[in-house]
Amino acid sequence: MLRFLETLVAPPATVADIGSGTGILTRQLLKSGYEVWAVEPNEAMRTAAEWTLSGCPAGRSVPGTAEATTLEDGAVDLITCAQAFHWFDRVPTRLEFSRILKSDGWIALLWNERQEDASPIDRAYDNLLKEKASDYQNVSHRRVAAEDIRVFFAPGEVQLRTFANNQTLDCDGFLGRLISSSYVPNLGQPGHQEIVEAAKKIFEAHQTGGKITFEYKTKVYFGRFNR
Repeated sequence: MLRFLETLVAPPATVADIGSGTGILTRQLLKSGYEVWAVEPNEAMRTAAEWTLSGCPAGRSVPGTAEATTLEDGAVDLITCAQAFHWFDRVPTRLEFSRILKSDGWIALLWNERQEDASPIDRAYDNLLKEKASDYQNVSHRRVAAEDIRVFFAPGEVQLRTFANNQTLDCDGFLGRLISSSYVPNLGQPGHQEIVEAAKKIFEAHQTGGKITFEYKTKVYFGRFNR
């Protein structure tokens, strides 16, 4: 998927990773050679990202939102949004994206669709979320229809690419993936410690050599605004 983004906008271009969470996609973009503005409104997630991105001069943390990024006009070549678009107020977000993008800039909306029944660890993780993350069933990228995405890009065109992939994680990465999900209680909120402790037990039950693997399909909706 990163190689596909590189065909749209080659590094070292400037990327605004909107709704960057704990920096999962941000770190991949930095490894590809991009300069990245990681824009995230949630303080706990942003702080976690800042800790992992410390010492990386090409990565900058921004306390902003999709509707008000605080970035300068025409500052970025590419906007990425991973697992976050369903949170955005789309009308002001479109205006803001249009403002911060260069005239030939691209937008990529990404979703990793975990294959819930692909393996025992996928099933166990899905059951954990159903049992202990009350918003899991309600807050979902599946609520964003393809037509909604088309309207967001109109009158520009949007295309879809799908990639099969997997994600292999050690325990820290597994827990980081969990707490970066918008439907999981944040640090300090009721239920946070409970779901983390339950996740640790699931990891120990399913790990091989200190790692587990999730099966995914990644969907990338990409396009430009006609301006």
